[in-house]
Amino acid sequence: CLNLLPVSLATTALWTLSLTRDVKIVSICGLSDMVSQALELSRKPHVVIATPGRLADHLRSSNTFSLRSIKFLVLDEADRLLEQGCTDFTKDLEVILAAVPANRQTMLFSATLTDTLNELKKVAMNKPFFWESRSEVRTVEQLDQRYLLVPEKVKDAYLVHLVQTFQDEHEDWSIIIFTNTCKTCQILNMMLRKFNFPSVALHSMMKQKQRFAALAKFKSSVFKILIATDVAARGLDIPTVQVVINHNTPGLPKIYIHRVGRTARAGRHGIAITLVTQYDIHLVHAIEEQISKL
Repeated sequence: CLNLLPVSLATTALWTLSLTRDVKIVSICGLSDMVSQALELSRKPHVVIATPGRLADHLRSSNTFSLRSIKFLVLDEADRLLEQGCTDFTKDLEVILAAVPANRQTMLFSATLTDTLNELKKVAMNKPFFWESRSEVRTVEQLDQRYLLVPEKVKDAYLVHLVQTFQDEHEDWSIIIFTNTCKTCQILNMMLRKFNFPSVALHSMMKQKQRFAALAKFKSSVFKILIATDVAARGLDIPTVQVVINHNTPGLPKIYIHRVGRTARAGRHGIAITLVTQYDIHLVHAIEEQISKL
């Protein structure tokens, strides 16, 4: 079985399975040593959990590694993997699809139905099983959604004030702050740590061990504040997260929906606050139209 993830964060269930049954599982992702990964792949694991880029690198660089015995190909977060704008993902998937057998069973999972997925359903050679859970409201009623109009030049000052307010009033609350780049993520973490806030960063330029360590510290409430790029926008379910702050207004409504979905989960209440600058008004209107809220 081959499971392809844009980011390999949601693998807990499979790792639990490997502990209780004789199942060999390998995680293949970027920023880790390729030689040790190649050794793991040579031992013929039952399940490979991989990011497309790193798996494609192994296929390009090795004549001994093969995916010809794959029975199941799982594309998690399929909307991102098949996104037309993600040319790197597309190229890597072409390499992977050429390496797996034609008689495999392919399964696609996505929380967001895109035009690409709809088109794929239409052009499929056989008649695929397709199940969709429809919902008129894209964000839950338990989520208190707000935006704060701030000048671009002093946005970080408003962020510090927001964090300070929540920390003073609710010491047990955990906060996720989303930003758009790895650089900004790192800078914000340094800034908040300078003000003695218990924060930790999570972004794609960190090594996998660092990501897991940062996430573990946040889940265990060692750090109450997680500053992250969109690598954390999907798949995380942490009950203590009461607040999501968007340091930047997302360029796509579906990114906003995924981000704010990290709180107010399973019937719990939560707050989402987006810092909106004078340049972001059109983005707010697009989000409001998508989620049917004003």
